[in-house]
Amino acid sequence: MTWEFVGYNMIILYAALRTIPQELYEAAAMDGAGAWRIAWSVKLPALRPALLLTLLFSVIGSFQLFNEPKLLQDIAPDVIDSSYTANLYAYSLAFTGQQVNYAAAVSFLLGLVIVIFSYAVLFTANRRRTS
Repeated sequence: MTWEFVGYNMIILYAALRTIPQELYEAAAMDGAGAWRIAWSVKLPALRPALLLTLLFSVIGSFQLFNEPKLLQDIAPDVIDSSYTANLYAYSLAFTGQQVNYAAAVSFLLGLVIVIFSYAVLFTANRRRTS
């Protein structure tokens, strides 16, 4: 499901590339850097925050996966069961099994997992940036 976010991620990365000052490219070229060296030493460090943001958005979006498995469940019921994703599991608990409280708990835990994962990624990235 990573392909679902490619267009959105490309817009973020393109905007980040456009914010890199032209003087950095000129200074690197004057120092004798080639295209690969400019990409590795100028562009990649400048893109690191945008790459982190796109990674975070893609992972959060992957946790929220529901539509595709729900639509394909009728076609491949042996492959995609009611516990294929956490959202599909909560949906089947609430609307098929009539266990609304349990479904709410599953949904809350999914949200908590997303928050903890997001915090861990951002904490790790900020820790690397400050050291």
